[in-house]
Amino acid sequence: MLVQPPSPAIGRASTLHLPAGAWLTVLDCLCGHFTAISRETWLERMARGRVLDMQGMAIGPQHRYQEGLRIRYFREVADEVVIPFVESVLYADEHLVVADKPHFLPVTPAGEYVEETLLARLSRRFDNPNLVPLHRIDRLTAGLVLFSSNPKSRSRYQGLFLQRQISKRYEAIAPALPAVNFPQVRSTRLAASEPFFLMREVAGTPNSETRIEVCERQGEYWRYALYPITGKKHQLRLHMAALGAGICNDPFYPQLTEQAVDDYARPLKLLAQSLTFADPLSGAERHFESQLSLSW
Repeated sequence: MLVQPPSPAIGRASTLHLPAGAWLTVLDCLCGHFTAISRETWLERMARGRVLDMQGMAIGPQHRYQEGLRIRYFREVADEVVIPFVESVLYADEHLVVADKPHFLPVTPAGEYVEETLLARLSRRFDNPNLVPLHRIDRLTAGLVLFSSNPKSRSRYQGLFLQRQISKRYEAIAPALPAVNFPQVRSTRLAASEPFFLMREVAGTPNSETRIEVCERQGEYWRYALYPITGKKHQLRLHMAALGAGICNDPFYPQLTEQAVDDYARPLKLLAQSLTFADPLSGAERHFESQLSLSW
C-alpha cells in the first residue's frame, strides 16, 4: 500500500542517500547521521508514514540498512524561527525563476528550517509544487539562486551546471593579502571534515578550483571577486581562508566558533553577485545581477 505524503504545510520531502556505515537498520542510520534528532522522534515519524522509500512505501523501524539507499523524509520543526529578511524575484517565466536570497535564509529545508526556506517561500508565492533549485548557495551567503519551474525543461537547465556552461561571480570582503599575487587561482582537493558540516583541504588530485581577483582595496580589508569553476560545498569560504583571508563574519573558517543564534548584525560578507549563460532552450544570452550589495 502506498503511503500518501503529508500535506505541504509540514514542508516538502527531503531526499537522503544513506551513507556508508555499520548500521543494521535505516532507523539506526538516521539516528547516527542526524545526531540532533532523537530516536523517539524518528520512531514517531515512521509511525505516521513520514519516512518513505522512493516508491512511496513507508519505511519502518526494522527496515534493513543499505548503503546508498535513497529515502524521502518529511521534516517538521516545532516553533520554527522566522527569518526576518525578504527575498526578491528578479525574473520569472514558464521555465525559470531567478531569486535574490537574503543572508541567513536557507535555500532548501535543513536543520531547524522547513518553511523558512527560499524554496518553501517561492513555492507558496508561485503556487508551484514543481519548483526546484538548480543549484545551492550556503544559508549564510546572500545572492542569486536559479529555480526550475517546469519539469519538462528541467534537465536542459541542470545540464548548464553539470557541463559547467554557466559563469558565476561572487563578491567577498576579507582581510587584505598584499603578499599574494592576483589574479590567483586556488585549485585543491576538498573533503569532508569534522564536525560533519565542515570541509577541509587534503592532499590529492584537485577537485575544486576558484579564480580570485581584487576589485577594491580599503585599508586592512579588500573586496574580492570570486569565480568558482567547480561547485564544492563551502569552496569559496575555504579557499579564501586557506589563502589567509577568511571571509569576514564567517563562523566556520578558518576557525569554527560557537554561535548559539544568528547575529543578524554580522552577516557573512559573501554574495552570489551574477550569473551568465546561454539559454539552452532559446540560445539567448542570459545575465542576472543581484540587487544586494556587501557593505564595509
